[in-house]
Amino acid sequence: MYRFSYAEILEDAPSECRQHERMAFDRAIELLKVASGTGAKSPEGSEAISFVQRLWNILIDDLLSSENGLPDALKAELISIGLWIMKEADLISQGRSENFSALIDINIMIRDGLK
Repeated sequence: MYRFSYAEILEDAPSECRQHERMAFDRAIELLKVASGTGAKSPEGSEAISFVQRLWNILIDDLLSSENGLPDALKAELISIGLWIMKEADLISQGRSENFSALIDINIMIRDGLK
């Protein structure tokens, strides 16, 4: 499991930051794919949902930081996506959704945009 503070990553060169972000998204996507086969109530489902929520909490916190240099419109869009992901993850963990495929697809798109 990847454990890091976002501040530690930001100390690295920008290309290394993107590499760490891609690795975190790769892990989230991998966990979500496994969970989609085992179900939300499985240990794999719980692990995937927990990881995705922690990842997006870190990302949203960074996007809300005044030190984040992204354009405001892009930050707002990413925050909106992150909030949707976290809401959908909550619905899955509550057994009110099985929409792992949407979480997988969105996280793949965000990861691929980090190039």
